[in-house]
Amino acid sequence: MTTYTRLLRDGEVRALLTSSAALVAGNSLTGLALATLVNTATGSSLLTALSLFGPTLAQLLGGSALMSLADTGRPRRVLALSQASAALCALAQLPAGLPVGVRLGLVLLTGLLASVSGGVRYGLLSEAVGVEGYAAARSLLNVSTGAMQIAGFGSGAILLAWFTPQHLFGITAGVLALSTIGILTGVRDRSSRPVTRPGVRQTVRTNRWLFRQPALRPLLLNAWLPNGLIVGCEALFVPYAGPRAGALFVAGATGMLCGDLIVGRFLSRGRRARLGSWLRVLLAAPYLLFWFRPEPAPAVLLVAIASVGFAGTLPLQERILELTPPATRGQVQGVEGAGRMAMQGVCALTAGALAELLPTATVMTLLAGVSLLVTICSMHALRRAGSSRHGRKRPTR
Repeated sequence: MTTYTRLLRDGEVRALLTSSAALVAGNSLTGLALATLVNTATGSSLLTALSLFGPTLAQLLGGSALMSLADTGRPRRVLALSQASAALCALAQLPAGLPVGVRLGLVLLTGLLASVSGGVRYGLLSEAVGVEGYAAARSLLNVSTGAMQIAGFGSGAILLAWFTPQHLFGITAGVLALSTIGILTGVRDRSSRPVTRPGVRQTVRTNRWLFRQPALRPLLLNAWLPNGLIVGCEALFVPYAGPRAGALFVAGATGMLCGDLIVGRFLSRGRRARLGSWLRVLLAAPYLLFWFRPEPAPAVLLVAIASVGFAGTLPLQERILELTPPATRGQVQGVEGAGRMAMQGVCALTAGALAELLPTATVMTLLAGVSLLVTICSMHALRRAGSSRHGRKRPTR
């Protein structure tokens, strides 16, 4: 079984994890700073939410139009350019009088870049560790992502008490610039991938092939929709708990980290596959109890237990990798990640809109019920996908 220690001994894996951690921490700092500026300037809850979730929505565009860049002959170059461009976007946020529309446009551009860099990173990670080590590597990546989100938002809240939002943009730019150097020095410059002409046409061709695969469709649906709906529940923590919402966010992050650690590190491949659907049941079921409007203390416990179920995505990602031809693994893994993030953004905004019409606890219960229904109804299709030995022939380039 692949261990975290063994993975961290690989310099290339360390470089990939570090660049991802820097991007997540930087996006957390930038998101908090931008949300503060937008809320102060406009007082609009919708624009404030867009400043936080806009990058995830932009990943949908990147996944549908530009993801073929993830499978080019020089993935290190693409990853470094994406990271450096994100640093420049953070620097462009520095002027104090910048219009809100320009700031939001830069956020969307950052999300677009993140979708491409995510596909490249997942592809490089699969090459570095192989299929057998991929679940443990993604688990470690998820753990570092959760930790950096907590660190980014926590340090950002502290820094905003002493500095202006512009200082946070400057810190983000510096962190991303340093991580770009780490990519150039720590990631191998692979040339074994087929050199193609990446662009919208190639991306659309591969995406069309991807969604025609009967074994892959239910895997993608379950990777995107159940956890996206639960993120919609999380988007309502503030209106549900008010000043105590921070405890719910910490509980969610803690549960997610524990789930990824246990499932990715300590469970065998076969056991992960058998427990995947039940983990997604666990993800949704505790939120059904929000119908009774629990007090903050039991609500924290319910959120922590439910968030362990986010680890149900790991066996799906592992199976998607197995069914994907090596030449398109970067793009397919990138589409999975971009679609998951985009669905989280869509569900969060949908939850906010529904909460304008219905009680917050009712909306959380409804979203959890739909998540649970999707998981249960797709179990048979997932069993068929699990028995499929191969995906179809890769798309013609």
